[in-house]
Amino acid sequence: MCQRYPNATDVNLSGTPISHLLVMKAVYLLRNLEALTLGKGQLGDAFFHALTECSMLRSLDVNDAILGDDVQEILINHDRLCDLKLTKCRVMRISIRCPLLKSLSLKRSNMAQAALNCPLLNLLDISSCHKLTDAAIRLIVTSCPQLESLDMLNCSCVSDETLREIALTYFNLHVLNSSYCPNISLESVRLPMLKVLKLDNCEGITLASMAAMAYSYKLEELELDNCHMLTSVSLDLPRLQKIRLVHCRKFADLNLQSSTLSSITLSNCVALRRINISSNALQKLALQKTENLTILALRCQGLQEVDLTDCASLTNSICDVFSDGGGCPMLKSLVLDNCESLTALQFSSTSLVSLSLVGCRDITTLDLACPCLEKICLDGCDHLERASFCPVALRSLNLGICPKLNTLRTNAPDMVSLELKGCGVLSDASINCPPLKSLDASFCRSVFLTFNDALLCSGADASIQIYMQPTQTTASCSLIKSLILMSCPSIGSDGLYSLRWLPNLTTLDLSYTFLTNLQPVFDSCFHLKVLKLQACKYLSDSSLEPLYKEGALRELQDLDLSYGTLCQSAIEELLAYCTHLTHLSLNGCINMHDLNWGSADSRIEFLSVHNESTMFYFENINEPVKQGNRLLQNLNCIGCPNIREVVIPPAARCFHMSSLNLSLSTNLKEVNLVCFSLSFLNLSNCCSLEVLKLRCPRLTSLFLQSCNIEEEAVESAISQCSMLETLDVRFCPKILLEKKNKEGNIIQFIDV
Repeated sequence: MCQRYPNATDVNLSGTPISHLLVMKAVYLLRNLEALTLGKGQLGDAFFHALTECSMLRSLDVNDAILGDDVQEILINHDRLCDLKLTKCRVMRISIRCPLLKSLSLKRSNMAQAALNCPLLNLLDISSCHKLTDAAIRLIVTSCPQLESLDMLNCSCVSDETLREIALTYFNLHVLNSSYCPNISLESVRLPMLKVLKLDNCEGITLASMAAMAYSYKLEELELDNCHMLTSVSLDLPRLQKIRLVHCRKFADLNLQSSTLSSITLSNCVALRRINISSNALQKLALQKTENLTILALRCQGLQEVDLTDCASLTNSICDVFSDGGGCPMLKSLVLDNCESLTALQFSSTSLVSLSLVGCRDITTLDLACPCLEKICLDGCDHLERASFCPVALRSLNLGICPKLNTLRTNAPDMVSLELKGCGVLSDASINCPPLKSLDASFCRSVFLTFNDALLCSGADASIQIYMQPTQTTASCSLIKSLILMSCPSIGSDGLYSLRWLPNLTTLDLSYTFLTNLQPVFDSCFHLKVLKLQACKYLSDSSLEPLYKEGALRELQDLDLSYGTLCQSAIEELLAYCTHLTHLSLNGCINMHDLNWGSADSRIEFLSVHNESTMFYFENINEPVKQGNRLLQNLNCIGCPNIREVVIPPAARCFHMSSLNLSLSTNLKEVNLVCFSLSFLNLSNCCSLEVLKLRCPRLTSLFLQSCNIEEEAVESAISQCSMLETLDVRFCPKILLEKKNKEGNIIQFIDV
């Protein structure tokens, strides 16, 4: 290889056992060699003598090797060597004479003595050289007048006397690592030129050591991890940029004054109680799990992010620190998760954008005047009783996770969604959100809503108001599209007239209310598309007549009357005449009887005399649709016990129906469908089903779980369903598994 590449400049043999003969050949044959890296093995005296022949050598790296033969001292002499690493090498004594050497590492080597003649050396690493005595270390370091960086990590014998000698000798020393040196206390040590000081796991570092550090006025980086005897740090260093204090068990007080401080790593200091920091460069501060912290003073003009997670001893006075005038004018993000001692918070900040209070279970009062606040997390704040967001920049707010909330003030000019679902004791609220699109007040038992001073709903002692800006017209709430008032028993029929101030309202949920009359809805919500009236059991049988007799809510598409008590005739009229509906739910309606649109007396025959407001023009699957076509796409009649027969012939003109769900209708016996667009049919748990006739060429999913229907009836029914993909016949006792596997038209079976 050497003969083939005689001009090679870099040879790396690390990871391979050293062959003394081969290394010698490489040294003699490669006259341009600049860098040589060697691995395990033994290097004799001849190798180090031969190095003088490599006049171009600049870097030598030897790792995990035995140096020398039988002699106790190895001499390394080279006029141009600049970088020398002897890592984890075994040798008694070593002498190095390299006039141009700038970097020397003897890391983890076991020499007892070392002599250096390297006048230009500026980086020395003798970390973990356990056999070097304090005197030997002093002899080594005092022979290099240009030294700038010294690493003495884990040199357990080094003492303050050596550091004092270093301080008197090296005026250019910038970096000192004396970590894991138990005898160091910095007593009477002055290192004014030092920029980086690492003293991790130094048992001798105490409060008295701070006096010595104060003289290092150029110090930029300080590490004091695991200094277990350290109780307090008070430093005023104008150039300090970075400090680490981790696992200092007795550390209780931190006072830092530095305009350039940009990084603080502080964690697992269980005794820490007081922090005082002054810095113009600090942007992020994380003090997680500082459980005993009670006093925090910050004067940090550039601070933007603060994380105080699990600081369980913080009190309400923390609000003064992060409010305007508290010393953090640029703060954008504040995390106070699991700060269990907080009970009442009042923030007034013109810069705060994000606030997290997750797990603060004892907070009862929250007052935020933060005009830039865009995000807030309140998960776990289940004792919150009073909340004020005036003003904020929130676009959405979920207070449904605060079941004890009784007072709410919100001034959010950008809010589009507000959820109060589950705030059952909410009785006093003022909401000023002009662009609000969605309001969910479900399960608010005592609620009072107004739009332009018109009462919407009220309770005995309730007061909830939604205000518009005084300078705006009635269109100030024009963006509200969804209003959910489910389970609001105090809602009043007369108050529904205030919905006229919501001209763009398209979704209204009045389920589980005590309404008896829907005329205010018909008169106020002209563009309503979705109306949910689940379990409105006090509605009169004639309450829905305006839909098909007076042409009310002409844009209505989705109507949910599940679990209601409308009489049979009212339901039949609704099905017959409201042909413009696309989605209709009648789940659990006990008065829902047979759905037979093919009988002679079916009300479908009378569509011709119906008000023309129910006539629409749409395109059929194959030809233009004539007057009277139904737009129904989805019909749900789940759990209707009185349905015995469902017949939908072509005359019913259900050309758009794609989904029909009749599951849990236990008395259903016959289903006869001719629906050319139907793709989903659910008859599961219709245990009385006997007759099934289908002419549904686009049917892809048929569910017959737990039906007693005969196998032949199913085979006959699906014979005209050429696109069927899924057939669910689980728990059908009259259908055999082996027969089902022979059905060739089915692509996928759900097994029995």
